Amino acid sequence: MSSSQRSSGVRNIGIPGVKPPEKMCSDPTCPWHGHLKIRGILLEGVVVKRRAQKTAIVLHEYLHYVSKYMRYERRRRKIHVRVPPCIDVEEGDKVLIAETRPLAKTVAFVVISVLEKKRGS
Repeated sequence: MSSSQRSSGVRNIGIPGVKPPEKMCSDPTCPWHGHLKIRGILLEGVVVKRRAQKTAIVLHEYLHYVSKYMRYERRRRKIHVRVPPCIDVEEGDKVLIAETRPLAKTVAFVVISVLEKKRGS
Protein backbone atom coordinates (compact mmCIF):
# COMPACT_ATOMS: atom_id res chain seq x y z
CA MET A 1 0.00 0.00 0.00
CA SER A 2 1.43 3.38 -0.93
CA SER A 3 1.57 6.27 1.54
CA SER A 4 -1.09 8.21 -0.39
CA GLN A 5 -3.54 5.31 -0.04
CA ARG A 6 -2.85 4.99 3.71
CA SER A 7 -3.45 8.66 4.34
CA SER A 8 -6.70 8.75 2.36
CA GLY A 9 -8.11 5.63 4.09
CA VAL A 10 -8.61 3.70 0.84
CA ARG A 11 -7.62 0.03 0.82
CA ASN A 12 -6.08 -1.77 -2.12
CA ILE A 13 -8.65 -4.44 -3.02
CA GLY A 14 -6.20 -6.22 -5.34
CA ILE A 15 -7.94 -5.64 -8.68
CA PRO A 16 -5.74 -3.78 -11.19
CA GLY A 17 -7.33 -1.07 -13.28
CA VAL A 18 -10.21 -0.36 -10.89
CA LYS A 19 -10.08 3.12 -9.37
CA PRO A 20 -11.37 3.76 -5.85
CA PRO A 21 -14.39 6.06 -5.40
CA GLU A 22 -13.82 9.73 -4.69
CA LYS A 23 -16.30 9.87 -1.81
CA MET A 24 -15.42 8.50 1.63
CA CYS A 25 -17.61 6.35 3.85
CA SER A 26 -17.40 4.67 7.24
CA ASP A 27 -19.32 1.52 6.29
CA PRO A 28 -17.63 -1.66 7.58
CA THR A 29 -18.99 -3.65 4.60
CA CYS A 30 -17.36 -1.39 2.01
CA PRO A 31 -14.49 -3.05 0.12
CA TRP A 32 -12.67 0.29 -0.22
CA HIS A 33 -13.08 1.88 3.23
CA GLY A 34 -14.17 -1.05 5.41
CA HIS A 35 -12.87 -4.56 5.99
CA LEU A 36 -14.89 -6.53 3.39
CA LYS A 37 -12.64 -8.80 1.34
CA ILE A 38 -13.14 -9.53 -2.36
CA ARG A 39 -12.89 -13.13 -3.57
CA GLY A 40 -14.04 -15.24 -6.48
CA ILE A 41 -15.38 -13.79 -9.70
CA LEU A 42 -15.89 -10.34 -11.21
CA LEU A 43 -19.00 -9.67 -13.30
CA GLU A 44 -20.45 -6.80 -15.28
CA GLY A 45 -24.13 -6.00 -15.29
CA VAL A 46 -26.83 -3.34 -15.45
CA VAL A 47 -28.65 -2.11 -12.36
CA VAL A 48 -32.33 -3.01 -12.69
CA LYS A 49 -33.70 -2.01 -9.27
CA ARG A 50 -32.39 0.28 -6.57
CA ARG A 51 -35.16 0.29 -3.97
CA ALA A 52 -33.65 -1.23 -0.85
CA GLN A 53 -31.46 0.90 1.40
CA LYS A 54 -28.01 -0.52 0.64
CA THR A 55 -28.79 -3.15 -1.98
CA ALA A 56 -29.58 -3.27 -5.68
CA ILE A 57 -30.49 -5.89 -8.27
CA VAL A 58 -28.08 -6.28 -11.20
CA LEU A 59 -28.98 -8.06 -14.44
CA HIS A 60 -26.03 -10.12 -15.72
CA GLU A 61 -26.26 -11.37 -19.33
CA TYR A 62 -23.97 -14.10 -20.65
CA LEU A 63 -23.64 -16.66 -23.45
CA HIS A 64 -24.11 -20.40 -22.85
CA TYR A 65 -22.97 -23.01 -25.37
CA VAL A 66 -25.53 -25.68 -26.38
CA SER A 67 -23.53 -28.61 -27.72
CA LYS A 68 -26.50 -30.35 -29.34
CA TYR A 69 -27.05 -27.46 -31.74
CA MET A 70 -23.44 -26.20 -31.71
CA ARG A 71 -24.65 -22.69 -31.00
CA TYR A 72 -24.70 -20.17 -28.20
CA GLU A 73 -27.79 -18.95 -26.42
CA ARG A 74 -28.16 -15.77 -24.40
CA ARG A 75 -28.97 -16.21 -20.75
CA ARG A 76 -29.49 -13.76 -17.94
CA ARG A 77 -29.76 -13.78 -14.20
CA LYS A 78 -30.56 -11.25 -11.54
CA ILE A 79 -27.98 -10.87 -8.79
CA HIS A 80 -28.61 -9.10 -5.48
CA VAL A 81 -25.65 -6.85 -4.65
CA ARG A 82 -24.53 -4.65 -1.79
CA VAL A 83 -24.03 -0.96 -2.68
CA PRO A 84 -21.55 0.93 -0.47
CA PRO A 85 -22.55 4.52 0.45
CA CYS A 86 -19.44 5.91 -1.26
CA ILE A 87 -20.59 4.69 -4.72
CA ASP A 88 -23.53 6.46 -6.38
CA VAL A 89 -25.58 3.93 -8.36
CA GLU A 90 -28.85 4.51 -10.18
CA GLU A 91 -31.09 2.29 -12.28
CA GLY A 92 -29.63 1.78 -15.75
CA ASP A 93 -25.98 2.17 -14.73
CA LYS A 94 -23.45 -0.44 -15.90
CA VAL A 95 -21.48 -1.65 -12.87
CA LEU A 96 -18.63 -3.98 -11.99
CA ILE A 97 -19.50 -6.36 -9.16
CA ALA A 98 -17.30 -8.74 -7.20
CA GLU A 99 -18.03 -11.84 -5.18
CA THR A 100 -17.61 -11.67 -1.42
CA ARG A 101 -18.70 -13.60 1.65
CA PRO A 102 -22.47 -13.92 2.21
CA LEU A 103 -23.77 -10.60 3.52
CA ALA A 104 -27.43 -11.63 3.71
CA LYS A 105 -29.62 -14.54 2.66
CA THR A 106 -29.44 -13.60 -1.03
CA VAL A 107 -26.58 -11.07 -1.11
CA ALA A 108 -23.03 -12.32 -1.83
CA PHE A 109 -21.78 -9.66 -4.26
CA VAL A 110 -20.71 -6.04 -3.85
CA VAL A 111 -20.47 -3.13 -6.32
CA ILE A 112 -16.86 -2.01 -6.67
CA SER A 113 -17.19 0.58 -9.45
CA VAL A 114 -19.53 2.19 -11.93
CA LEU A 115 -18.35 1.52 -15.48
CA GLU A 116 -20.93 3.59 -17.35
CA LYS A 117 -23.62 5.99 -16.15
CA LYS A 118 -27.13 5.83 -17.59
CA ARG A 119 -27.48 8.00 -20.67
CA GLY A 120 -29.57 11.11 -20.25
CA SER A 121 -28.59 11.77 -16.63
